[in-house]
Amino acid sequence: MHLKGKTVIYQTAPVLLDSVIDYKFNRQKYTDDNFYKSILECNLLIIDDLGTETINSMKLSELFTILNTRILNLNNKITKTIISTNLNINDIFKNYEERIGSRIARYYDIYYFFGDDLRLKK
Repeated sequence: MHLKGKTVIYQTAPVLLDSVIDYKFNRQKYTDDNFYKSILECNLLIIDDLGTETINSMKLSELFTILNTRILNLNNKITKTIISTNLNINDIFKNYEERIGSRIARYYDIYYFFGDDLRLKK
């Protein structure tokens, strides 16, 4: 999606990480040869539902690479990332390795939202 010259990618954590691994292992043919580069370089990456994916070492490695590249500007481009999750920061440290938890704790502003789940209301 392009908004006023800005590129935005929105995806759930399970689909994002599965897609990156599929791309890296050529399991799916992507029409966009820059699929992975797009994730690293888009102006805004929104990762929804972090913590709902099955975790393995490849996914941890890819999540770290994505976050670290975007945080440290390793792509030579100013990028922003929004992560939504039902996990609290302690759960993030428990479920993910230290290097992922520490980056989220240090480089992200954490906002807590309270209230009824609108998906449960009719």
